[in-house]
Amino acid sequence: VIGLGLIGQLTIQLLTASGVKAIGLDIDDTQVKLALKTGVKHAYNSSKEGIENIIENETNGFGADAVIITAGTSSLEPINFAGAIARKKAKVVIVGAVPTGFDRKNFYIKELDLRMSSSYGPGRYDDDYEQKGIDYPIGYVRWTENRNMQAFIELVEAGKINLEGLISHQFTFENAKDAYQLIVDRTEHFCGIVLEYDTTKELKRNIQLHAKKYNSSEINIGFIGAGSFAQNFLLPNLSGQKLVNVATARATTAKNIANKFGFDNCTGDADEIIKNESINTVFIATPHNLHAPYVIKALQENKNVFVEKPLCLTKDELEEIREVESKSDGQIMVGFNRRFAPQVIALKKELNNLLPKAINYRINAGKLPANHWTQDSEIGGGRIVGEACHFIDLCSFIAGSPISKVEANALKDANNLIDTVSISLGFENGSVASISYFSNGSKQLNKEYLEVFCGEQTIVIDDFKTMDIFGKGKKSSKNSSQDKGHATEVNLFLEALKTGKSLPISFEECYQSTKATFDVLDKIKG
Repeated sequence: VIGLGLIGQLTIQLLTASGVKAIGLDIDDTQVKLALKTGVKHAYNSSKEGIENIIENETNGFGADAVIITAGTSSLEPINFAGAIARKKAKVVIVGAVPTGFDRKNFYIKELDLRMSSSYGPGRYDDDYEQKGIDYPIGYVRWTENRNMQAFIELVEAGKINLEGLISHQFTFENAKDAYQLIVDRTEHFCGIVLEYDTTKELKRNIQLHAKKYNSSEINIGFIGAGSFAQNFLLPNLSGQKLVNVATARATTAKNIANKFGFDNCTGDADEIIKNESINTVFIATPHNLHAPYVIKALQENKNVFVEKPLCLTKDELEEIREVESKSDGQIMVGFNRRFAPQVIALKKELNNLLPKAINYRINAGKLPANHWTQDSEIGGGRIVGEACHFIDLCSFIAGSPISKVEANALKDANNLIDTVSISLGFENGSVASISYFSNGSKQLNKEYLEVFCGEQTIVIDDFKTMDIFGKGKKSSKNSSQDKGHATEVNLFLEALKTGKSLPISFEECYQSTKATFDVLDKIKG
């Protein structure tokens, strides 16, 4: 084992506990002495003269069967040294952060097997394993990430791993910064650093930043989920509102968001917002799979809800939301923001009373990798549910009529993804719409291109930046910076709550657009 820092010390103890003759190597005598002190039988300074002969003697003249590099350095010395002390056809495993521009000679002559370890074991970086708990069958993968940890804990419990001897420093949790500073500055030798905290102390689920009282007749807002979208498009539009509490998955993020946007409280527990009687309006901008659960909880508490699209991920969730909404005193609106884009408002005004309309909507959605969270049907819902719902809703809004017919076809994908789709919609008032949601196009092409034909007129909106109106013998054009309606959407939602007017998008419209999205998937899947 080359490199006897904390990882190296644990590695050599694990090998020794497993019955392996393990030899520890480091350029620092302090680390070598620590290994010997904790029970390791063979540990040497790798810069010692004649070290290769020592390794040869320790291995009966053959060399090491395997070399594990747990060093962290920009030097090529560890990997070249590994090649020198390994036997023919041995394994060299890189665990630490070391460069790999090694001398080819030893690796070639000995036909060494060079491997990289990405820590923990099989299952690491696999979302199905780590996030969803889908285990690998033990008959096929004996040592998974979790089973490795179980085995390690059993060795510690049996006294075969000496952790106490590796602890060089202890800090209270409140002084954690000092611990990190020690590591960064390297002012003294360290190995295992322990952070201590009081296990009997009740942890705060909510941090109050400003003590305030709230008037129930005003709009008092709780915000759940504050990722990049929320920070860029929703939260800036809540300036000047009564911002009671913000919840994020990470408490540190919640506090940063609270300070940045002016919330009075922050929490890592969304239920703190749901149960807070002072909060009467909840914004939900979490990952898609959490939309429905929080919508249902908030409506059951009779709170008003603004939820980012999609409303939910399944038909069952949609019907449950509909039932809860019908019994709730709270109102709900989905963030279908494109309805409120200036060009769309102008289009509606221009073609207000003209029927029927023919709509052609092309979306150059761009490719996303198969493992992107939005592609996961259980988390993101897939790109049709997660994003195409936007365009279905906008077509319904422009047509000014409920959807009466849905047809759809999808391009087959090597990963069985449904993200290149042609959708055809029919409306009760006779209007029709064709939506081309394509993920296989060039990034150089604008994302959205909308054409509406009606009464010998055509209006074209290009990426919400330009709008061309072609009339009977005339043409006009308008250019502007891109505005997809986020600010107007939020402002109108809040204004409706304050004045008691109907929400700018009714729940029935949100329901119908979401239902049509599920109908699209049904048509594609047959």
